[in-house]
Amino acid sequence: MPLRRDTPERRDTPERRDAPKRRDSPERPGRPAAPGPGGFKDLALRKPLPKAVLPEALPPQAQGRPVRPGAPTAGGGATGPADGSRSGPGEPVGPAPGPGAGQGPEEALSGRQRLVKGVWPPRLTRAQLIVALLLFGLGLGLAIQVRSTNENSVLRGARQEDLVRILDELDSRTQRLQDEKRRLENQRTELENSSDQAEEARKQTLQKEQQLGVLAGTVAAQGPGITITIDDSRGSVESDMLLDTVQELRAAGAEAIQIGTVRVVAGTYFSDSGGAIRIDGRKVTRPYVVKVIGKPEDLEPALNIPGGVVQSLEKEQATVSVRREKKIVVDALRSAKRPDYARSSSR
Repeated sequence: MPLRRDTPERRDTPERRDAPKRRDSPERPGRPAAPGPGGFKDLALRKPLPKAVLPEALPPQAQGRPVRPGAPTAGGGATGPADGSRSGPGEPVGPAPGPGAGQGPEEALSGRQRLVKGVWPPRLTRAQLIVALLLFGLGLGLAIQVRSTNENSVLRGARQEDLVRILDELDSRTQRLQDEKRRLENQRTELENSSDQAEEARKQTLQKEQQLGVLAGTVAAQGPGITITIDDSRGSVESDMLLDTVQELRAAGAEAIQIGTVRVVAGTYFSDSGGAIRIDGRKVTRPYVVKVIGKPEDLEPALNIPGGVVQSLEKEQATVSVRREKKIVVDALRSAKRPDYARSSSR
């Protein structure tokens, strides 16, 4: 292969090296510059080209978006002065706004305040009002049902024998009322058919006076009944327990009651004083003996019902004994007081 000789035009002479370099044509964007006189050897010694930058990493100015003063840039900095103040065309110079300056009144409220504002004042719709009324009616019905259940809880837990005894007592009361009705009707018939109506009227008046005297305690009484003895050695029985006993006996049909030496009538009162029980202001000593005139078959079961008088007294460590008798004598009397203002309205 023939060797190439250097021609005078390619020979590297001092004049050629000192000559001004040719001015290159303007570079096209996006293309690297042409290698210099040193060739590709000089390119290798230069710094490597920067990596391609994604559009998202470019600053807002390069993406064509408007830039707010103080907004963070892609590099983590912020536009505007370094001290945080705002200075731009048409804007006052001053410090940058705080974290909550750009928030509205809703965002500045705390969580509790937003909750209260959402609940009050209430904004009720028709459907919500109807639901509220239905729930109120349901709650009222449940409350009434629970109350009625609690009132009947004693009977619900009673034994069959106790329920039968209570029903018998109710039947006896009904029978007594019917007998009283027939007796009054017979008296009216006798007054209407008697030839001597004045004598019959005086007779019935005397009988009525005796009956009212027994109820008022102004006359002695005798008849079948029961005797109740309450032995309270610990002193735990109080006056209200004796009052409950009297009320239960009256409901069972008792016609005359005597406790100790005191006749119990409609105006009798009980009190506790100095560790003792007083009836109408008179002290009653232990053991308490209660004489009751009435139907024994009705009086005794009334005291022994579940949760009744006997069980209540036994809870207080008192001993109660009930004895039926064919003849009970109630001889404690009360003086009849003439009323000051009340007068009979019958003619």
